[in-house]
This record gives sequence, C-alpha cells and structure tokens, in this order.
Amino acid sequence: QVQLVESGGGLVQPGGSLRLSCTASGISFSGVFTGWYRQAPGKQRELVATITIGGRTNVADPVKGRFTIFRDNARNTLYLQMNSLKPEDTAVYYCSVPHDEYWGQGTQVTVSS
Repeated sequence: QVQLVESGGGLVQPGGSLRLSCTASGISFSGVFTGWYRQAPGKQRELVATITIGGRTNVADPVKGRFTIFRDNARNTLYLQMNSLKPEDTAVYYCSVPHDEYWGQGTQVTVSS
C-alpha cells in the first residue's frame, strides 16, 4: 500500500521560508516521476514543481526562482524549499506521484502578516 505523508506546513510571514517534506512508504521516489501541487481556497489544484527519475526539475512560473524541489533517495523523501513566500502562495500543498494517482493528505501553508 502506497502512502505519502507531507509535513512542514504552517503560518509564515511574507518574505519568509518553509521547507515541506513528503515521506513515502510502499513506493520509491527514486523510481517515479513526482511532484508538488497546491490548491488555494476557491481555486483549482495547480502544479508547483516536478522532478523526474533522473532528477530533472520543473518549476511553475509563479514560483520560479523562489521554490526548489529536490529529493533524498536514501531517506525516500521529497522536499519543497519555499523562499520569499507571498500571500498568494497560501494553499494546501500536496505531494504526488501523479502518473499513478497517488496523493498525500496535504499540508496547509499560510502566508500572512
């Protein structure tokens, strides 16, 4: 059984940083295409960043230059480093293996003064 568990969300002031983590069981992140997505209230879920099996990353334009996706194969953990956070980054963030439709439960990120 595949489980993805996100952590690291919280309340942060504009300009601050957070690092989200996603640990997996039942699947190896090193062998699948993975990504982070987010959903703000009243909006559709959107792609934030992805990483391929080979480690190539892609980051959505709204967060380019501020967010970084990376993984630790030894810990089987996916990360999203978020810097220079803005109020519009407020959302529930989800870890996913999208091709297999595996999703975590989400972690809330709130950017507010």
